[in-house]
Amino acid sequence: QVQLVESGGGLVQAGESLRLSCAASGRTWSIYHMGWFRQAPGKGREFVAAIRRSGDATYYADSVKGRFTISRDNAKNTVYLQMNSLNPEDTAVYYCAAKEFGGSAIFSSGYNYWGQGTQVTVSS
Repeated sequence: QVQLVESGGGLVQAGESLRLSCAASGRTWSIYHMGWFRQAPGKGREFVAAIRRSGDATYYADSVKGRFTISRDNAKNTVYLQMNSLNPEDTAVYYCAAKEFGGSAIFSSGYNYWGQGTQVTVSS
């Protein structure tokens, strides 16, 4: 089992930045990809970004490309999501997820473990 705990959410104004963290514990050696997804009120869960364990591959949704950066510190078993130039459309609950096997990193169905989520609210 892998446990994931997110932190760093909050309320910011448009144009500001936030950094989310996701600390993994348990069977972390089995993780192949770690990703961030988000779910806005009344909408489905959507892919935001993902990173391979080795750190040599990252993936981003078009809506956040150039504004968000995903990174990981394997020594700390932690993944980060730096979010810059936030806008109200980024308002959502952000979830960290871990995937044990290869294959596509952008589909939520492929992830085995999920955090509890952290709220990000961007005011205009």
